Amino acid sequence: MNKKNYLNNINNSKKPFIIYKSNKGFDLFTNFSKKIILNNQNIIKFLNQKYMIKKKYKNTDLLIGFFGYELLNNLIGVKLPQQKSINFPKGIFYKPETKIILKEDLIYDLNSSHKVDKKFKININQKSYTKIFDKFKKKIRAGETYQIKICTKYKNKSQIDPLDFFCRLTKTNLAPEAFMIKDKNYSIISCSPENLINKKGLSISTKPIAGTLRKTKKINKTKALNFFRNNIKETKEHNMIVDMERNDLSRICESGSVKLKKEKTVEEYKDLYHYVSLVIGKLKKNINNIDIIKAMMPGGSVIGCPKISTLNLLNNQEKENRNIYTGSFGFIKFNGDMRFNIIIRSILNYKNISEISVASGVVIDSNAKHEFNENFIKAKALIDLYK
Repeated sequence: MNKKNYLNNINNSKKPFIIYKSNKGFDLFTNFSKKIILNNQNIIKFLNQKYMIKKKYKNTDLLIGFFGYELLNNLIGVKLPQQKSINFPKGIFYKPETKIILKEDLIYDLNSSHKVDKKFKININQKSYTKIFDKFKKKIRAGETYQIKICTKYKNKSQIDPLDFFCRLTKTNLAPEAFMIKDKNYSIISCSPENLINKKGLSISTKPIAGTLRKTKKINKTKALNFFRNNIKETKEHNMIVDMERNDLSRICESGSVKLKKEKTVEEYKDLYHYVSLVIGKLKKNINNIDIIKAMMPGGSVIGCPKISTLNLLNNQEKENRNIYTGSFGFIKFNGDMRFNIIIRSILNYKNISEISVASGVVIDSNAKHEFNENFIKAKALIDLYK
């Protein structure tokens, strides 16, 4: 059976599966022997468990899945107030028994009808957004935070084929941390661009993204780079996030090993350009999985800084649970290596309700209308899938 047919057959079989972007194309994981649903009580045991590697290490000797935003807050001692919730699991990891490498050009034949709503409802209109924005501006002036991200949600009621959505998304907006999960009562489709943790042995890196510019016919990659470099607001935002993630890495890395490998480059996507840096370090020898997760998550570039006080401000303002948004998806190998992204540019479809969450950064030089519009730019590639 060729891989195209395998993808079609597995989707039609109703078996859960995961697809994750790799350097060679995509990795497809399936035939799960274990499904671990995480909560605030079992997360520490999950992260502290030790794995026995047999004589021959297999490419399925790993756990793959996601940590939700609420779970990560609780792990670092940040408590969320009572919020509106859809009761989606706080985190789920799977143990695959099958891994298949797929080409980058995913092909899927849609052979089922689905009810899709083209219209989305936003949970915060521009007037409400401006009120929150002004409130946070005062917090910045008072020194309680230096940068903070306001989250908006787009929702509709739709029965979707996640594989169809994901295949189309990869053709129009392929991102280095793209992934999808399909399970019985939920799916996640993501074109996340941001790697939060890439650990191999004692080497670790993180790729903060801070800075977004809408693409037009008049703006190419070089002009985008000049825009970012000459824009005080974008430069301040980027510098703050890079400094924070360097500090996060410094807590778990050897002294003097944390360095900027790439500084302020531009990455190009379907509807926008991003301002990106790469930070590397060498882990201390006594550092384990839970130390790494607690130091790095939730990812600072989608929260603001300083992290803990900003999280408290955000959580007390937001009325709805973020679920997967600004959590992390990835894998932990049985040899201790791991790779995790930040879950942004994603659709959560749970019990036939689709939810797209986005956020933009507020610093002292920010403009409310610009940031509100930037949120829509970030959501557009996903909203377009419903047309």
